Amino acid sequence: MSEPIGRLGSVSLDCDDPRALAEFWVSVLGGTITVETDSFCGVDLGGLLLVTVRVPDHKPPRWPDGEPKQFHLDVAVADLDKAEHQALAAGATKPSHQPNPAGWRVLLDPAGHPFCLTTLLPA
Repeated sequence: MSEPIGRLGSVSLDCDDPRALAEFWVSVLGGTITVETDSFCGVDLGGLLLVTVRVPDHKPPRWPDGEPKQFHLDVAVADLDKAEHQALAAGATKPSHQPNPAGWRVLLDPAGHPFCLTTLLPA
């Protein structure tokens, strides 16, 4: 087995009200809201951050078909450029839309699921 590129740092849930969703998950899972802006909240669960992210025109997922996408994985890395190169070599692809490439790189796994590489979480 090869050395991992990074570690799972957070799971991000799309929503229309980040604070309300973060408070819900604190009541279910415990933890503490440690990061908060108008567009997201971070709930520290002790080694994993649960992030609630405001998405314009959010549509709740339908069950059982799961449309639209509602969450993605954030992978904490020490070197963003190196990790991106390694993930692309492993089969990821990079979409053109990159909202904050200095701190986060949005990639797609081979099945098309989005995930982010970031140096903004402890690696």
